[in-house]
Amino acid sequence: MARRKKGDAVHGWVVVDKPEGVTSTQAVSIVKRVFNAQKAGHAGTLDPMATGVLAIALGEATKTVPYAMDAEKTYRFTAAWGEGRDSDDAEGAVIATSGVRPTREEIERALPALTGEIAQVPPVYSAIKVGGERAYDLARDGEAVALQPRTVHIYEARLVSVPGRDHAEFEMRCGKGAYVRAWVRDLARLLGTAGYVSRLRRTRIGAFSEEDAIALETLRGFMHSPAAFEHLRPISTALDGIPALAVAGPDAVRLRSGNPILIRAAQFARIADFASSSDDLQGLTVFCSTGEGEPVALVAFEAGELRPFRVFNFGTG
Repeated sequence: MARRKKGDAVHGWVVVDKPEGVTSTQAVSIVKRVFNAQKAGHAGTLDPMATGVLAIALGEATKTVPYAMDAEKTYRFTAAWGEGRDSDDAEGAVIATSGVRPTREEIERALPALTGEIAQVPPVYSAIKVGGERAYDLARDGEAVALQPRTVHIYEARLVSVPGRDHAEFEMRCGKGAYVRAWVRDLARLLGTAGYVSRLRRTRIGAFSEEDAIALETLRGFMHSPAAFEHLRPISTALDGIPALAVAGPDAVRLRSGNPILIRAAQFARIADFASSSDDLQGLTVFCSTGEGEPVALVAFEAGELRPFRVFNFGTG
């Protein structure tokens, strides 16, 4: 007989406002304990020095984490000029200095070069794997780390304020894989100086925003309390922008069993708007739920069928 999982079968998303000095893993552990949840994970690491939106998935919501991680993100941050740090943030050791301080006009002129689709070398203190090991582990051990440039998308980068000659505050919207620390490092080089991120806050990731976030310490105060569940969001929250279909009882049973179902004309009409042609619909991801709104499966539209590739199970463990 299978051993019962420890904790409760809790399913959904919790949006916390992570404070400075707490790791993303520590935040996940706190939320997991608050809800006494069996399983938890997060959508996109925030460094210990960073604050802001950390979306934490519980139970079956962990199956939608990749969709949240792929979503657009918004950051507000401060660049400090005159020093380069090995981690590209305030926690690193100084590796370069410069007496150059860019003006507001110089910063504004440089922004277009680091907006749009750009090549970016991630910081050496990052979670990227090199030969099976995390880059930050290798860097901390004193090993030379050479990371390859990656193509990332910066949708918008704007200068918010210049509080003094040593600092500039920015807001950025970016896609998956973009590092704010690397962006500031590269902007500083473009401006003929050195720079690092002295303050960083994530204000949005996909459908999760800071307006909807609860302070981590406030949530901790609801330990094992029904009040915590007022902050539990539906699994579907992370699937913003993915077409959704309601399926009837027999079809829901088939999908949950891992079997495809034929798509009906009315269903096809609902998803057809998500592509410019029928050819573009092939492989389209669709979120299926019951008429009552209970998640059933993520499916791919192929050859007139809806084929499940990720099924939601709501057993008690």
